[in-house]
Amino acid sequence: MQELIAATAFFLVIHLGIAGTSARAAIVQRIGEKAFRAVFSLLSIAGLVWLVRAYSRAPFEPLWTSPPWMNYVATALAFVGVVLVVVGLLTPNPTTASFEPLLKRDNVVRGMLRVTRHPFLWGVALWALGHLAANGDLASVIIFGSFLFLVLVGTVSIDAKRKRAFGEQWERFAGVTSNVPFGAIAAGRNQLVIGEIGLWRIGVALAVFVLTLYFHAALFGVEPLP
Repeated sequence: MQELIAATAFFLVIHLGIAGTSARAAIVQRIGEKAFRAVFSLLSIAGLVWLVRAYSRAPFEPLWTSPPWMNYVATALAFVGVVLVVVGLLTPNPTTASFEPLLKRDNVVRGMLRVTRHPFLWGVALWALGHLAANGDLASVIIFGSFLFLVLVGTVSIDAKRKRAFGEQWERFAGVTSNVPFGAIAAGRNQLVIGEIGLWRIGVALAVFVLTLYFHAALFGVEPLP
C-alpha cells in the first residue's frame, strides 16, 4: 500500500504542486513553454504507469461491500464519462493546452462545449466516481478518490489560469459556457445543439466504450458487470 500512496502523491504533486501553481511559470521562464510541456507530459505518463502498477500490486483491504447493482451504476457512469472524454478530446477547446488562441474566435462554443467547457475532466470525474462506489477497498479509495479530487480541482485551476492570462477573451467565453455540465444551458446562457456534437464523435466514443467493456476483464482482471 505504501507504493500506491507514494505513486498517488507523486501524481498529485506534479499536477497540483507544479502545473497548478506559480512554480509552473518559474519553470517555463527557465526552460521554455515547449520544453515544460514535453517534460510534464513524460512525468504524467510515468506517474500514471506507476499508479496503475502500484494499484495492481496493492493488497485488498475491504472497507465496505457494494451491492451487485452498483456495478450497473458504475458502468452507466463510465459510459457517460467515456462519451465526455472522447467527444471532449475530439472537440477544439480553448481550455486545452496549446488551443488557447481559439478564444479569439466568435463561434468556438459549439457541440460539447455548450454542455461544459471541461468535458474531458468531467468525464474522468464520472468514471472515477463510478469505480469509487463499486470498489469498496482501500486501494480503490486512494486511486479513484485521488483522480476525482484532482480533476475537479483541475477545472477550477484551469479557469483561474485562463482568466489571468486572457482576461476579457476568457470572460466572453466563460459567460456562455459553464464548468458544471449543463450549467450554462440551465441558466439560459446557452442551448443544447445535438447536431453540433457530431455523430462521428459519438460513434468513436461508443466504440471505445464497447471495446473497453469487452476487454475489461482481460486488461484489468475484473468483470465490470455481475
